[in-house]
Amino acid sequence: MDAQRNAVLVHALRTPVGKYGGVLREVRPDDLGAIIIKALVEKSGIDPALIDDVMWGCANQAGEDNRNVGRMSALLAGLPHSVTANTINRLCG
Repeated sequence: MDAQRNAVLVHALRTPVGKYGGVLREVRPDDLGAIIIKALVEKSGIDPALIDDVMWGCANQAGEDNRNVGRMSALLAGLPHSVTANTINRLCG
């Protein structure tokens, strides 16, 4: 029998909320996500190699951000390639 694994959240941050064509229009979603992930790692002081998984929420994905934004953000933030990541779309949840 496998040992029980517990989820641990060390901090929570979110990206700014913008509007279509607003001041964030030139910022790629994965670059914005990378800023948040880097800040979380810095704020918590955790060794990035200890992170097992990144769960990223993104609603209304379209165009350039219609891919695994969580994975791309994690890689751009410098997390090891061994850290898995996924994107959860709750637009029609």
